[in-house]
Amino acid sequence: PSSGINAEYGGHDLIVKQGAYPAPLNYRGYPKSICTSVNNVLCHGIPNSRRIQDGDIISIDVSIYYKGVFGDCCSTRVIGNGDEVAHKLTQVTRDSTIAAIQACKPGVNLSVVGNTIGEMAREAGFSICKEFIGHGIGYYFHGLPEVYHYPNNHGPLLRPGMVFTIEPILMEGGDRMQLLADGWTAVSADTKRSAQFEHTIVITDSGYEILSPHR
Repeated sequence: PSSGINAEYGGHDLIVKQGAYPAPLNYRGYPKSICTSVNNVLCHGIPNSRRIQDGDIISIDVSIYYKGVFGDCCSTRVIGNGDEVAHKLTQVTRDSTIAAIQACKPGVNLSVVGNTIGEMAREAGFSICKEFIGHGIGYYFHGLPEVYHYPNNHGPLLRPGMVFTIEPILMEGGDRMQLLADGWTAVSADTKRSAQFEHTIVITDSGYEILSPHR
């Protein structure tokens, strides 16, 4: 089995070969080029030598700086023969991300993102991590608008040209989290598993465009 550090080496080399820079590297002291979050790690997991096991859930978050702009995306996979809940968790997280994106168009309130994800998560019996949100992105890595992934009535009306990420983290158990001593790794307080998907999108005159196409 491979490890998070192998993904780190491969990801770093691939990004650099494309003439880009791995945005997380040295960002506020983050020590690696990508984030690998396994099982109960919600996000910002630091790649290490732990071997990936059959049945693990792993999220890989890749952010790059290329030709003056930033891009951000994340995908989660079940390794090998995962259990039914693992597959359901990843599928619902993926589906709710796409549903939220599809609800975006000019004139709609940004809260449609969290309201769409919240309804799908509730129906599936999963919690939503509230501590980490989507964000504006472009010439800067993180900025306005703040994108909440849970039911809310916050946010501006969407307008053409707005660029932001949608990146919900759905949790198998409760929604409480803890931050480990490294200052980055966020884990579920009850040690239950999580999944995350992320896309960067732009609002167009008629709807949206996904700028980070991946499965």
